[in-house]
Amino acid sequence: MRETTEAIVGAVTGALAAPRSLLLGRYDERGRLQYTGRTTTLTQTASSTVAGLLAPAGPGHPWTGWSFSAGWGTRETLDVTLVRPELVVEVGADVARDAAGRWRHPARLHRPRTDLSPTDVPLLTLP
Repeated sequence: MRETTEAIVGAVTGALAAPRSLLLGRYDERGRLQYTGRTTTLTQTASSTVAGLLAPAGPGHPWTGWSFSAGWGTRETLDVTLVRPELVVEVGADVARDAAGRWRHPARLHRPRTDLSPTDVPLLTLP
C-alpha cells in the first residue's frame, strides 16, 4: 500500500547536474533533518527537472559524515552528494516503515513542489 506525501531532498546519487536518485528526509520534533528513504531511479526527464532546482550543500549540512546503505542486507554504501535541504518533492511512498520511521521501499518521485518550503513537510513520526 502506498501513500502520496512530501519529503525534503537532502542528497542525491549520481552527478548534481544529472541525479540518479534522491535521498529524502523529514524534520523530527527536535528540528533535526532525519533520513527517511530514497527514490527509485529517476527518469531522464525527472533528473533534468530536479537538477535545475538543486544547489550544493554548504558547511554544516545535517547529514555531513553520514553513510547511506545501498540496500537491505548489504554493507555497500551509496556515493552521495549532499545538497541544500530546500527542495520539497511529492513522492509515492510505501506505508511500511522501519522502527526509525524510514520507508522500507524506494519512493516514486511524482513532482517537485516548488510551492512548498521544508517547514510545510509533515514531521517525521515513528510507527
